[in-house]
Amino acid sequence: MVTSVPRLVVAAPSSGSGKTTVATGLMAALARRGLAVSGHKVGPDYIDPGYHALATGRTGRNLDAYLCGPDLVAPLFLHGARGCDIAVVEGVMGLYDGAAGEGELASTAQVAKLLRAPVVLVVDASSQSRSVAALVHGFASWDPQVRIGGVILNKVASGRHEELLREALDASGVPVLGVLRRAPQVDTPSRHLGLVPVAERRAAAVDAVAAMAAQVEAGCDLTALTALARSATALADAPWEPPTAGAGPRPVVAVAGGPAFTFSYAEHTELLAAAGAEVVPFDPLRDERLPDGARGVVVGGGFPEMYAAELSANEALRAQVAALARSGAPVAAECAGLLYLCQELDGQPMCGVLDASARMSERLTLGYRDAVAVGDSVLTAAGERMRGHEFHRTVVEPGAGTAPAWGVRAPRPRVEGFVQQGVHASYLHTHWASAPGVARRFVERCRTS
Repeated sequence: MVTSVPRLVVAAPSSGSGKTTVATGLMAALARRGLAVSGHKVGPDYIDPGYHALATGRTGRNLDAYLCGPDLVAPLFLHGARGCDIAVVEGVMGLYDGAAGEGELASTAQVAKLLRAPVVLVVDASSQSRSVAALVHGFASWDPQVRIGGVILNKVASGRHEELLREALDASGVPVLGVLRRAPQVDTPSRHLGLVPVAERRAAAVDAVAAMAAQVEAGCDLTALTALARSATALADAPWEPPTAGAGPRPVVAVAGGPAFTFSYAEHTELLAAAGAEVVPFDPLRDERLPDGARGVVVGGGFPEMYAAELSANEALRAQVAALARSGAPVAAECAGLLYLCQELDGQPMCGVLDASARMSERLTLGYRDAVAVGDSVLTAAGERMRGHEFHRTVVEPGAGTAPAWGVRAPRPRVEGFVQQGVHASYLHTHWASAPGVARRFVERCRTS
């Protein structure tokens, strides 16, 4: 199968250069032109895809060569971009930055090569003029397999500043496809783990995306950018498809959402549905009951620490979650979900499923992890390997005699998480597309519990 989807990757020399503004604004600007746009994010970031979804009207998706392996990057891209006119992929960190100690693995450059996609380099030009040519030349020549098709100059101070930058870049061979002036109105608020998610500020986020689109429309050559996207060569990969289960009962799987639990990959619910589940969302902040007939619960990541009092005040739902867990029904929790299942979070009572307490910490825990299942659980069999990602500023203090979920090798050998009856709770964010047996195992446990 040969598939051609016009596409480009928006990258930068470093974080903070303006990738999110340019990528999201470009998605929205192209959508305003009547194009069906598919938005993607390199790496494990859950927040930027929410802004991409606002810009495109489609689900934002991640492309992570560490969590899913390089071979799944193109199939997952084609799955997400199915039926679209054009796709925009927002990079992560600097163009060539990847998993620590793993060379190019999980870098924007690797993803661009796997997708055979041209790269648009967004450069923060606020403190340079002629030096911009040396910077762009270095990035364009570092890896001959990475095709930098153009540059967008960001945070340009004035018309004269723009002239100096364009003159310097004339001899670089890399065309200038856009110039964006300083525009604080498109800034989006951040806190301890990055941007504030769309679900927490939807009206303001809509306005921010509109401002990004207006800035891109005013400063970028959309015709040239679209032509660059169309120059991407065809991919020989087939789109990813979640494996389907045979006929049988369709157990209800309740999946937490709402402002406190915004971190999830779209493929997880697709895998659960394909495995035979009826996936029903619920909001632990507002819903006092689990969905009718729930046989299992999935609670992903997010910001429960920002809503601890409200989550604690919903005593009826907390009691239902605890009762379902005590019955042996499967419960899968990642990071924020782990905190929600603890006895307490910063002194606020939580579900009390696990003999553990959680609290905020000054220390940021961040990075990819290579993990092995310590024992059998509702998600994995003992010895099964998965890759994950940690990103939190909290600490969980377990009680005595708790069984861990994972053995983690780096950055230091340790055990992590909890397995208790049908509960699997851990700090690790995992991408189930890398191990579709996880969803099948969970749904089958829902049928039999």
